[in-house]
Amino acid sequence: MYSAEINRKQPACLLLVIDHSTSMAETWAGGTMSKADQLALAVNRLLGNAVLLCSRGDDRVYDYFEVGILGYGRGVAPVLYGSSVSRPLLPISEVALNPNRVDHVLRKVPDGAGGLVEVQTPIPAWVDPVADGWTPMVEALRVAAWVVDGWCRTHTASFPPIVVNVTDGQSTDGDPRAAAAQVRAAGTADGNALLFNAHLSATMRRAVTFPRDRADLPGEFAQVLFDMSSHLPPAMVAAADSLGYPATAGSKGFLYNADVTALIEFLDIGTRAVTPTGLRDLTVGPRSSG
Repeated sequence: MYSAEINRKQPACLLLVIDHSTSMAETWAGGTMSKADQLALAVNRLLGNAVLLCSRGDDRVYDYFEVGILGYGRGVAPVLYGSSVSRPLLPISEVALNPNRVDHVLRKVPDGAGGLVEVQTPIPAWVDPVADGWTPMVEALRVAAWVVDGWCRTHTASFPPIVVNVTDGQSTDGDPRAAAAQVRAAGTADGNALLFNAHLSATMRRAVTFPRDRADLPGEFAQVLFDMSSHLPPAMVAAADSLGYPATAGSKGFLYNADVTALIEFLDIGTRAVTPTGLRDLTVGPRSSG
């Protein structure tokens, strides 16, 4: 289980479900930017890394991933350019070609003579910060369940879908645990869909990373998110452990009061550790079955 190789005939599915509620305008604890701004940066970084992961260093991007993003605040809707209710997931090659815009930032790079020089570096941006509305998490997860169930029906041999819900507050449309169970009930021959949850806070509080026991969690809301979350497969436990997190067999894919670094690494684990042989034909050369 959770060992299917990713290739172009058996792509992986990554679906992000991100909170767009009004409270996302608050400053993220320990930082100077809003939660919405920092989350947009983290998601754009994730997508940029996924594009690089699926390329050989040239302009070709191979479709090892299908990616979708659902935003929830004033309703629930796909937010990637080119996606829609009828087509919520896009091949990573299409994502690569269609950012919302390309920002340019100054970065220092070696000048070839032992010094540094500032150059304009293009940075694609696929999502913008949004903080408007309530937190209809139940509806968002029901839509996510519908998306991944449909994907699983046409990708029966693929690695199961990975769904990451990022939120800063409690659901405003009911208890989300039943809807979360619907997400986890979808699956392929390689296992059930994986639902991970990350919670962001506006205040400095004790962070919880990859917990095993709900009794140790700080309050009912944390316990609800814990109940919603899938256990980490072994490859992801190893990936989290390699980054210094106390993940072990039985750990759940759940962060509470996450800081920026933890969120970025949490998102990366979902794209970099989905299989022990991940994207092998990118590293050892082309294969007829890829």
